[in-house]
Amino acid sequence: MAYGVKIAKGDAYKRAAAKRRHIRIRKRISGTPERPRLVVTRSNRGITAQVIDDIAGHTLASASSLDASIRGGEGDKSAQAQKVGSLVAERAKAAGVEAVVFDRGGKQYAGRIAALADAAREAGLKF
Repeated sequence: MAYGVKIAKGDAYKRAAAKRRHIRIRKRISGTPERPRLVVTRSNRGITAQVIDDIAGHTLASASSLDASIRGGEGDKSAQAQKVGSLVAERAKAAGVEAVVFDRGGKQYAGRIAALADAAREAGLKF
């Protein structure tokens, strides 16, 4: 069950474990033209969401906490994640996407990841 990720110590071990989880998730899910993949990438400072059609290899919509409408706004990082979720949902709906497959990127479904997903659901995306 080797995924090509080396086992290390400390912080490197956590990154390797997250990489293994992400690979395990990506084996099961894939974005199609009817139901593209909503990918969430979280860092310590920001959060990014993309709607990707894996078959064509194209990004259909994206939003980030670095967008001009969100950047420097009020609220904590969870509030920014909610704004990113609603913005990516609006852009996906404008691109003709109604339903997506959620890819949490090996991260735990809690906090900012859950806030983004809930905001996207409230804005009308189905997953």
